[in-house]
Amino acid sequence: MNTLVSKTALVAAVLCLGLEVAAQNGSYDVFVPISKYINDGNSEKLSAWFADNLEITILSTSNNSSRNQAKQIIKSFFNTHTPRSFDITHRAGRSNMKYALGSLNAGGEMFVVTIFVSSCGGGAYSIQQLKIERME
Repeated sequence: MNTLVSKTALVAAVLCLGLEVAAQNGSYDVFVPISKYINDGNSEKLSAWFADNLEITILSTSNNSSRNQAKQIIKSFFNTHTPRSFDITHRAGRSNMKYALGSLNAGGEMFVVTIFVSSCGGGAYSIQQLKIERME
């Protein structure tokens, strides 16, 4: 049993180190999983990326919200605007702060999505700001 626990711990440590190294050398794209959860309309998994407090703007209504409040706001949006597709159209930033712009087809409408993430340390990121506006 101890051998199994030791091997499991070693594998976990190597995987974590690998993710951290990938994040440091720029090959890890934090927007890949975030994009997937927006595309899927998965408010539960998307909210796991939210900072403890973040700014969320949906259709010109802006709120400084806790993670749980923001999760309910995005869940409500996804319930009324079911995502069909989401594509990142632009990425920029530095190692500790990044943003992406995307195009969301949801509920028969097109939206522009802006996502700002910041580094939490150790290669982890959290969403500090999420904005969804109708495309004009």
